[in-house]
Amino acid sequence: MAVFAAGLSTQTWAGDVGETSPERLKDVYSEQPPYSPYANRNFPNRPLFGDTHLHTSFSMDAGASGTRLTPRDAYKLARGEQITSSMGKPVKLSRPLDFLVVADHSDGMGFFPALMAGTPDIMADPQGKKWYDMIHSGKGMEAALDIIQSFGKGTISKAIMPVPGTKAYRSAWEQTIKAAEEANNPGVFTAFIGYEWTSNTAANNLHRNVIYRNGGDMAIQMEPYTTVKPLGSDNPVDLWKWMAAYEEKTGGDVLAISHNGNLSNGRMFPVVEAFDKKIDKSYAENRARWEPLYEVAQTKGTSEAHPFLSPNDEFANFEIWDKGNLDLSTAKSKDMLQYEYAREAYKNGLKMQEKLGANPYKFGLVGSTDSHTAMTTAEEDNFFGKVTPAEPSPERLTKAFMHHPKTGLTIMDWEVSAAGYAAVWATENTREALFDAMERKETYGTTGPRMIVRFFGGFDFVAEDANHRLPARVGYAKGVPMGGELTAAPEGKAPNFLVAAMKDPIGANLDRVQIVKGWMDKKGKLHEKVYDVVWGDADQRKPGADGKIPAVGNTVDLANASWTNTIGDPELITVWQDPDFDPKQQAFYYARVLEIPTPRWTAYDAEKFKVKPAANVTMTLQERAFTSPIWYTPKS
Repeated sequence: MAVFAAGLSTQTWAGDVGETSPERLKDVYSEQPPYSPYANRNFPNRPLFGDTHLHTSFSMDAGASGTRLTPRDAYKLARGEQITSSMGKPVKLSRPLDFLVVADHSDGMGFFPALMAGTPDIMADPQGKKWYDMIHSGKGMEAALDIIQSFGKGTISKAIMPVPGTKAYRSAWEQTIKAAEEANNPGVFTAFIGYEWTSNTAANNLHRNVIYRNGGDMAIQMEPYTTVKPLGSDNPVDLWKWMAAYEEKTGGDVLAISHNGNLSNGRMFPVVEAFDKKIDKSYAENRARWEPLYEVAQTKGTSEAHPFLSPNDEFANFEIWDKGNLDLSTAKSKDMLQYEYAREAYKNGLKMQEKLGANPYKFGLVGSTDSHTAMTTAEEDNFFGKVTPAEPSPERLTKAFMHHPKTGLTIMDWEVSAAGYAAVWATENTREALFDAMERKETYGTTGPRMIVRFFGGFDFVAEDANHRLPARVGYAKGVPMGGELTAAPEGKAPNFLVAAMKDPIGANLDRVQIVKGWMDKKGKLHEKVYDVVWGDADQRKPGADGKIPAVGNTVDLANASWTNTIGDPELITVWQDPDFDPKQQAFYYARVLEIPTPRWTAYDAEKFKVKPAANVTMTLQERAFTSPIWYTPKS
């Protein structure tokens, strides 16, 4: 190297050194892009898959229903280790996850481990002693129901209920943090610190998962926010205030993910009032600031779209829970639906932007499990249920998951979904990189499979870009990724989108990729349309007179719970331009990727346990992914 530095580079060198010259050195010091397409990349090169919503025995309802696994157990399974379930069954994921958030409920955190252990405080209280005796005499389910109902009514003894500021609560939070710190392995596996704030007034779900960017040194400085007054509140506005106070005090960062709008009975995405206060610009800005993501798919159903709201969407009726609120104490009415589903929120957000000058519903999408077993099992052939009593057994195809005696409403165990996972396009597997990607909404949700999905929007993509083997290089160079924004279309140009999808390596082929568009016209009316933009077996499947693509077919063998990848395609990519674009209209676009039909977990159970399911049990499904949108805003 000293020779080169001295400028004596015209000499010929033997052996491995080879020849050099001033001309050759120009290549070394060139300002041109490198030959290697992978060199100097500063954008994410693969999605990281994980779960942002998992409960362990530290959650009161999970512990009450029989879960004995701890946060440490949850991280072990997510990292790829084999564990033993609460009911004594061996469990292992097909592949490790890249990250996990143990999000135990903040209200009553750590109550059940203390109850099981029979701590002095528990045993000295008549209510606590009663439940302890019931559990240890084989009446665990009766005790669980009594505990859950007592919590809902607010009648749990204050002497045994862990609340912020008590020794029991502090201990549970310290153990939660310690488990995450021990499991976190930057670059290999990310263990986030987090919790679930569980606003549930009248059983109308307004839950949020709070995720920390930083480590335990910051998280320990403030205990989680709860919902019970006077220490807490059931109003999301108060949660946002707590989040702001946390950031100001610690210098850390937090975000919240809302979920299960489908069980809020019309309260998740309000447009006029929230908690008896008129929605204004401040509300819209704060909601967009603190809640950048929404959990669109999980065990309690999918909340992307509803067939009543989107009658022209042939794939809207997917894993729908629309009977009532969280405990089925109030039946669902159709007028509630428009305030519960992500697509409708996106549309209403356009109108609110026009009215308020801010859009509260510019959120990205993720999937997660909301499993209360401490196990992130979202694959159909490896599904261990939402709660411990619903672990694999011959009975779970016929048992009720939930029943309310007054309303008569019932949800069966078979209606629970084996879903889902969050996919995040982060530059590296660390808390900081993943969190930053979540904040910029470069995410998508899946119902369980780990398909790879890219989605870019711009004005300069051309058809040839779909032939590029590294579409991200083109995507980032010419446009914005999922979660991004486009403004002020150039004269005579409409937005176009580069979308690419690749099947899960051990999963099913792809049926199609769709782009869902929503927009507001000049009269303030909201619209939506679903476009099939690229599909498998394209040489055989041609659009009909109505423009629709024929069904991909079905290779599922229910008797053997199997299928073949003889239909569909392993990867799909295209450039699509909006044919109905008006540069003066606000709009949003997101991609939806569908797999070919495969067996649902119910089919695997039927084959495994030799049980004949009832005729109404869903046995197949088309797994899917939903990207965060790209928004278009005209010139102001």
